[in-house]
Amino acid sequence: MQRLSGQAKIAAQSGNLPAARDLWRKALALLPADSVQHQAIQGHIADLDAQIAATPHKNEWAKRLGKASPLAALLWKFKVAALFILTKGKLLLLGLTKFSTFASMLVSFGFYWTRWGWKFAAGFVLSIFVHEMGHVSALRRFGIAATAPMFIPGFGALIMQKEAAKTPEQDAVVGLAGPLWGTGAALTALAIWALTRVAVWGAIARTGAWINLFNLTPIWFLDGSHAFRALARRDRGIIAIAALAVWAVTRVDMLLLVAALAAFRIFSKDSPERSSSAILMQFLALLAVLGVVAGLPL
Repeated sequence: MQRLSGQAKIAAQSGNLPAARDLWRKALALLPADSVQHQAIQGHIADLDAQIAATPHKNEWAKRLGKASPLAALLWKFKVAALFILTKGKLLLLGLTKFSTFASMLVSFGFYWTRWGWKFAAGFVLSIFVHEMGHVSALRRFGIAATAPMFIPGFGALIMQKEAAKTPEQDAVVGLAGPLWGTGAALTALAIWALTRVAVWGAIARTGAWINLFNLTPIWFLDGSHAFRALARRDRGIIAIAALAVWAVTRVDMLLLVAALAAFRIFSKDSPERSSSAILMQFLALLAVLGVVAGLPL
């Protein structure tokens, strides 16, 4: 009797009123019907019945919120992707108003559709568009004139600058802006895959991550080469080591190419004496995030 009453009080204090009521009912069955304790416990049960009846909606919503907690955790995990969509949506829509961009997008969409289906083609082309608009955003910030994004089926897309960046740091920021926005697109696709488990979204996330990793390769006109203009020899070596470390974890072979060419660029004559720590940290973060996404078994 004492054990049941103690458990009932603990359950009531913790807010589990139905459990407290059930425990009091078990205790009630152990007492004579004409005893004072029997009447007192009946009063407890009546009070609990009234409290439970007065809060059905609260309990129902608590259950619903409890079931939704994994979804809330997932949305919080991908908050960066959500913020990316909300803050950059206006510029993305503006980019679609350019006829040359929109027309070439449609041609590329048709090209990829014939090979991998319209769903993947649409997501893939949009991912490339987001990447290019990252460059556009940085170019506009620095007042550097450039053409609108132009899509080339089977190749991707490109933007031609009409004037050079004023400093190596500006060139590096413009170069990394594409992979940075592209990472936002890949994380968005990954978040949708995690919520829906639709395979095509996983494919878009991994492919987008792989393409952006390729653009970090520090050679020719690729984005990584522009970023290396602001990195001294020591930091180029750090990137080579970091790419190897991420490869050891993810086994994404594109990282080996990044590492090899980063090591090669240590000895090139274009390295500045002073390096940009912000560009280095951004490059390392992109390597890590894109490497992980590209290596996920989706």
